[in-house]
Amino acid sequence: MNKIRPFLWFDNQAEEAMNFYVSIFNNSEVLYVNPGPNGVAQSVGFVLAGQEFMAMNAGPQFKFNEAISLFVECKTQAEVDELWQKLTADGGEESMCGWLKDKYGLSWQIIPTALGEILGHPDREKANRALQAMLQMQKIVITDLQKAFDGD
Repeated sequence: MNKIRPFLWFDNQAEEAMNFYVSIFNNSEVLYVNPGPNGVAQSVGFVLAGQEFMAMNAGPQFKFNEAISLFVECKTQAEVDELWQKLTADGGEESMCGWLKDKYGLSWQIIPTALGEILGHPDREKANRALQAMLQMQKIVITDLQKAFDGD
């Protein structure tokens, strides 16, 4: 068990959200579902890509916001595209610079590894061109970053 685990508060969709997330990420599994009143799960535990999470159904008092997000580092554009499509499906929302909200309102950053490499490049002029391109994107597109970096 990880010493620190993210804990997610849902109105009444904790089990549904857990199953959705587990279906998207490799190396993921349901750990437990603790029953609550009326046959709805009270709390759940799960693993996403090796990271443990807990969630509970606790009512509508609190909602997710952008003050916290889940950062997902992607090795390829295909991985970015797949996660972007799945997480924005069925009511999710695209935002800017690789950010999105899923259908439960949870914020995610779907970021290609190449972004950090390009923005951290010692040639600051090239890196800044790529940064300006990224600031215009919703989903990060590696080839567009590279074109801006190269001055194309």
